[in-house]
Amino acid sequence: MTDKIKIPLFITLGVATGVLLTFGLMSLKADDDSTKQDEQKKEIPQSPTSSQPYIPDEIIFCGEQVPLNNFDVYEALDYELVVNMYRHSATITYLKKAKRYFPEIEKVLKENNIPDDLKYLCVAESGLSNVVSPAGATGFWQFMKSAANEYGLRIDTNIDERYNHHKSVVAACKYFKDAYKKFKSWTLVAASYNMGMGGLSKSIESQKVDNYWDLLLNQETARYVYRIIALKLVMENPSTYGFDLDEKDLYDEIETYTIKVDSTISDLTQFAIDNGTNLKMLKYFNPWLRTNTLPNQSRREFEIELPKKGIRPCKTTK
Repeated sequence: MTDKIKIPLFITLGVATGVLLTFGLMSLKADDDSTKQDEQKKEIPQSPTSSQPYIPDEIIFCGEQVPLNNFDVYEALDYELVVNMYRHSATITYLKKAKRYFPEIEKVLKENNIPDDLKYLCVAESGLSNVVSPAGATGFWQFMKSAANEYGLRIDTNIDERYNHHKSVVAACKYFKDAYKKFKSWTLVAASYNMGMGGLSKSIESQKVDNYWDLLLNQETARYVYRIIALKLVMENPSTYGFDLDEKDLYDEIETYTIKVDSTISDLTQFAIDNGTNLKMLKYFNPWLRTNTLPNQSRREFEIELPKKGIRPCKTTK
């Protein structure tokens, strides 16, 4: 009787011990796996967190107040700020180029009594680059050929003054003045630069409103002024929007001098060499010269800009 009872008791104790050992081993493995996962998490670098762009309580653009109390205005600007705040490669490039190109643009705007804020329209148009749009708009200020001719820019086989930094901003100022006479609002002037004075006038007349903020426009123009304002906010306060560039990171202006010519130049390569530079640098500073010659039977005076002798446009990081 006693032996019969002992056998199942030993079996029971053995099973219980096995179960306890199994659970113990499983627990140790789980702890080990958890420790490995924690170590792996520590090894993975954490991405910077994204944040909501700062929107001031009041924004003035070209002396005109932006009606941020209108929910649609606020949200449209918020969207463009998000785009430009997190479009890092493009925005950083704008900030670098601005130091080189803004001084001349600001000077010409001031001479023509045009609001300084319209320099950001140039950034919205071309990113401060001599680009050509699919529609054929060209240069920093993105003039179409017809508008370029209307505002005094010469275009032919050898010359395209839409690429001339100085002459193109002068032409843009002429447009701004004409548009302001028509619309009496710099915000509408900016919108018209994108869609044309005629198209904007038709929209104003048909919709019976007199301001940009209340107009229903095509998608591109509907975003256009907001994008300009977003660029203004970011470029005036880059660190606020996460762009911490040192002064040495920006592109300096390059010292140049001007040669006036009133005769044909049959070989611009040799002309560049004779003046202490090369064709690459000649075309960098005078992208309006489109071929390797400058015919000039009419003996018109042209100004050719060259880097000061001994200066190669480069910059040390020291």
